[in-house]
Amino acid sequence: MAFRSDQPYNDLPLLPPAKEAWETLAVYKVLAEARAAMAELKGRMPIIPNPLMLINTLVLQEAKESSSIENIFTSSDKLYKAFASTTTEPDSQTKEVLRYRTALYDAWQKQQESGIDLPLLENIYRKIKDKEDGVRDTPVYIGNRFQVVYTPPCCHDVLTEKLSDWLNFAQADDGIDPLIKMAMLHYQFEAIHPFTDGNGRTGRVLNVLYLTQVGIIDQPVLYLSQYINAFKSDYYSLLRGVTENGEWEAWLVYMLTAVKATAKETLNLINQIHELLQATVAKVKTEAEDIYSRELVDMLFVQPYCKISFLVESGIASRNTASKYLNRLVELGILELEKIGNESLYLNKQLYKLLSK
Repeated sequence: MAFRSDQPYNDLPLLPPAKEAWETLAVYKVLAEARAAMAELKGRMPIIPNPLMLINTLVLQEAKESSSIENIFTSSDKLYKAFASTTTEPDSQTKEVLRYRTALYDAWQKQQESGIDLPLLENIYRKIKDKEDGVRDTPVYIGNRFQVVYTPPCCHDVLTEKLSDWLNFAQADDGIDPLIKMAMLHYQFEAIHPFTDGNGRTGRVLNVLYLTQVGIIDQPVLYLSQYINAFKSDYYSLLRGVTENGEWEAWLVYMLTAVKATAKETLNLINQIHELLQATVAKVKTEAEDIYSRELVDMLFVQPYCKISFLVESGIASRNTASKYLNRLVELGILELEKIGNESLYLNKQLYKLLSK
């Protein structure tokens, strides 16, 4: 049956699409550029000594950008404070963004053990939405009360078939470049729309998880949602173009361009973080040699806000000594003290500026 926006798209074609729809010079040109950018990024990432420096900061940025695509907004400052603080209750939208971060990080940990499977998909959705259900057994539609733009497949048997094919394609060693497969998988997941809500965010988590699974990148730090958010109308119109007209080439070029641009921006950010880290090491060594340790300086870069308990729990210093260290770093102008109730948070000002650009 031909596609109709007001009818469940149960005839959604299985993956992969016919080669003539996507094996084009335009696709392979931008693919080569995207692969080169990703290879450079992957090769440069080890200059950051503690993986948590990138995972905490960049995954939070991905959470913020992906959520804002769905009109869930919070500020970087609220997000970083909520991630560090245990004494204040974040607002509902900040909580929702933090759940995205938890979903991505937990899924990455589980994926390293079991790969991408249906329980992983359902767990991502449950964490993002703070719900207990799984794959839907009811029809849904995308649109508003005036117009239905798209009606996803329905219901149990059809969704089971579509998801099984999706998972098989994700695991298949079929010679299709992983970056192209990532883009195909993302379209197909959004078209299947397996959950009642949160499909966009779940699908964007799966983008970066897939790239880590196939070894394109070692850590889930490529936040494509920044690019998607900047070109959101194109994102949605190109998804529709595949559904309505089989326009795979334009969709793949868009997603590969997103990979290329994001890889270059992430590389630039990693270089800036590394330079700031080295400058901070030199400053503390020179101006406060009596408190210097590499572990102390590294802790200031795990996330923008630091606090006494972070130093204590990592074995860097006792509580009293940790307080002295952090206050000394305030005197040096490296940190800035902020009081939230009875809690003292210490902001790495320059790191925060880098991440907020």
